[in-house]
Amino acid sequence: MSLPGLYAVVDHYTAAQHGWSVCGLARAYLAGGARLLQIRAPDVGSGEYLAWCDEIISDATEVGARVIVNDRADIAAMAGAAGLHLGQSDLDPDAARRIVATGTLIGLSTHTRPQLHASTVVALDYLAVGPIYHTGTKDTGYLPVGMDLVTYGARLRPERPIVAIGGITLDRVETVISAGATSVAVISDLLDGNDPTRRVGDYVRALEESSAK
Repeated sequence: MSLPGLYAVVDHYTAAQHGWSVCGLARAYLAGGARLLQIRAPDVGSGEYLAWCDEIISDATEVGARVIVNDRADIAAMAGAAGLHLGQSDLDPDAARRIVATGTLIGLSTHTRPQLHASTVVALDYLAVGPIYHTGTKDTGYLPVGMDLVTYGARLRPERPIVAIGGITLDRVETVISAGATSVAVISDLLDGNDPTRRVGDYVRALEESSAK
């Protein structure tokens, strides 16, 4: 399985801080060339979360993009999302597969070598590794892991994509990809300059150049 280089995270808190609606920000990312979005909306009511996902998935389908829902297997199933992303304290991936449709991508956040090892016996489609650098977007409870954990995870299961997350900026893309990441998950830096369409385009081009080296 392959993933696009840019894994664009639409976080509803970050969107609001910059004056964007969740659906409006997702459309801006799609317009810039993002073809993999994660919708992240902790503490949002189920009805509103589902409505956002329905609208974003409809927009994404028009351009051939995939949408991953964070945490909520029920919302992912009802919205017909392409994927579900889980954290270490979320629903067990095997249990989640009993809720979502067959073929739904499932990813898991990892932060340590033991967590990476534990993931090798779980049916997962990709792993997120991080935080790579310091990030103020989300308190993960873990210190920055740097490039070593990315490289370790990539070597542990070479066939499984690694998504690097946490403090990713445009000038760090090449370093992270060179360390073994398949993709970079970005939240705050996609709103640098508050022109997300342009910024996503910058990331897409930088990732294409890094992959070609």
